[in-house]
Amino acid sequence: MSNPANPITLSSRKDALSIFQAGVTAADPYQAVKSCLFANDRQLEILLNLDDLIQKRTGKWPKVHLIAFGKAACAMAKAAQEIIPAQMLAGSSIAVTNYENVRAIDHIEVIGASHPLPDVAGLNAAVKCAERISQAQKGELVLVLVSGGGSALIPYPADSITLQEKSAATGLLLASGATINEINFVRKHLSRLKGGGLARLAMPADLHALILSDVLGDDLSAIASGPTVPDPSTFADAIAVFTAKGIWDKVPASVQQHLQQGKLGKIQETPKPGDNAFKNSTYTLIGSNAISVKATFKAALDLGYEAQQYDTHLCGEARNAAEKWVHYAKQIIDNGIDKPLALLAGGETTVTLKGNGRGGRNQEMALAFAIAAQQSGLTGYWTFLSGGTDGRDGPTDAAGGIVDQDTINRMIRAGIDPLAMLDNNDSYTALKSSHDILDTGATGTNVADLQVLLINPNSYTPPLNQETPCLKNPCP
Repeated sequence: MSNPANPITLSSRKDALSIFQAGVTAADPYQAVKSCLFANDRQLEILLNLDDLIQKRTGKWPKVHLIAFGKAACAMAKAAQEIIPAQMLAGSSIAVTNYENVRAIDHIEVIGASHPLPDVAGLNAAVKCAERISQAQKGELVLVLVSGGGSALIPYPADSITLQEKSAATGLLLASGATINEINFVRKHLSRLKGGGLARLAMPADLHALILSDVLGDDLSAIASGPTVPDPSTFADAIAVFTAKGIWDKVPASVQQHLQQGKLGKIQETPKPGDNAFKNSTYTLIGSNAISVKATFKAALDLGYEAQQYDTHLCGEARNAAEKWVHYAKQIIDNGIDKPLALLAGGETTVTLKGNGRGGRNQEMALAFAIAAQQSGLTGYWTFLSGGTDGRDGPTDAAGGIVDQDTINRMIRAGIDPLAMLDNNDSYTALKSSHDILDTGATGTNVADLQVLLINPNSYTPPLNQETPCLKNPCP
């Protein structure tokens, strides 16, 4: 089956891809590190706030222990290594990232691990990171580069809990529709590194974290489960997540016992604000979803669209969020528009699994949008894109989906029942049948998700000689 052939649709889809790519580019982890880390005569300078060139942390640390983990670990570690004088670096640096983002870097030990569910490679990497951090002495610096995905990539279960048991508990939460914050409540209390555990381990050395946020609102205690910052959550909070979702009785016995012992005060809580673990600890937020949304806004304006921000904290069940967006778009279209309009959003929705199909939150949102658009009679020419900035949406090779007013008809012609696919959480199969998969490959960064809705008035005429866009981004 060929790609969409309508000239207006072709133009709109190409623009949506360009706008999305602008958001991904704005989260470039290599450039983000370069913008805040400087070296001069064995002295390091680290900006504490990207909007303030005066506030800096400066030190002549004799040794710098460089540890990076997350989907952007390789790019961040490479940038830091290029800046820090070689004689200051303590041995070989370590970068732990998901398998898709692994690449060889001189003098950096790059370790691939699984995401979103952890594996043995990640456990071994976490142990290696912990050993390296523990070697840091008073007066030395532990420089930690944190990006999205870190929670799963460096699993280091607490005593008495195996990796398989921790993975089973995490899998239950993912399938229950738990929010990222709820999942992190649990992860932090089943781990030796998360929830400030890494900061506690680095004592008495100095610690600084450069953080690329994949969490809406940039709650530092939630990004990669907050390994370098205070944890306000408790063992009781972790138990409450499981009970609220009605899955406590399915949790492995060792996990139940560990959390219950912690609630009773028999296991040390994660470090809270004011703990000595943070006495010599600072951080810099170097990238976020909000920054990327701003970049999509500028890109839309540059392409001639009237740009509006639909939502900067898009969350909730993916299909419900899609239906609300369709209702909003229908009101705009019914009121009439006289120039191309771009509605932009950033966020991270959830999916409560009820079927056994393949997909992810962005693909599910795209499919649900197309279905809701047909059911509500959304008219005119429109294109909707929902994608993960990391290039991976759920356990698939897709970044998300890009749909238009003809998507449902293409699915039906391919013998697909869109609504049945949605009910089975099989958005990947449905979108693949209509050539609506967003395929970027691993991007090397992660600042949550971006959404783009382009609406063209019926009188709109696309530019001449419009080339057919490929559905890879960037195109080869």
